Amino acid sequence: MNRRFVAVCGAAALGLAALAGCVQLEVAYLNATDTIAFEADGGDLLVNGTLNSRSLVAFEQAISDNPNVTRLVLLEIPGSVDDEVNLQLGHRVRDLGLDTHLAAESEVHSGGSDLFLAGVQRSMEEGAIIGVHSWAAGNLQGRDLPKTDPEHAAYLSYTKRMLGSDAFYWFTLDAAPVQETHVMSAAEIEKYGLLTQPVVKN
Repeated sequence: MNRRFVAVCGAAALGLAALAGCVQLEVAYLNATDTIAFEADGGDLLVNGTLNSRSLVAFEQAISDNPNVTRLVLLEIPGSVDDEVNLQLGHRVRDLGLDTHLAAESEVHSGGSDLFLAGVQRSMEEGAIIGVHSWAAGNLQGRDLPKTDPEHAAYLSYTKRMLGSDAFYWFTLDAAPVQETHVMSAAEIEKYGLLTQPVVKN
């Protein structure tokens, strides 16, 4: 199971084998509990928490309960512990023609940044943070694989659909290893076409 999530285990105090075990336990725990919350606020659906294997089902229920939603407002999302489901969620958001937005206090990383791409219209307020890094599966990181490896395929298909190019995907792999995160600059956000509207100044 691939993930785009920064584990909170004490990496500095652990050997690689122990760290790998710690990450596996953390991922298993996060997939076994409800770690994501969808809350309707008029036409907005506020999204908070870690994206996991339950996120798509929770989203479908939220949309069923709130059919007038037109936009996802991503607030604090540290990442995804199930990238397959997260990409399915992103495709579903695009299929429904929903927009995505980052408020001034929003902070999205890794899988949360991938979900942001799904909006037909993508906007953000000044102060919002977008963080990226490589995905991982166990001890393997996407950045370590050759570009021809089929493991990249689902990510490439997703990024091309959302942005029209796969350049952003390759950027995320090089930007930081999975245990770190790279906060994108305004220039990088513009370069890779993450927004469809100018940044809203506060």
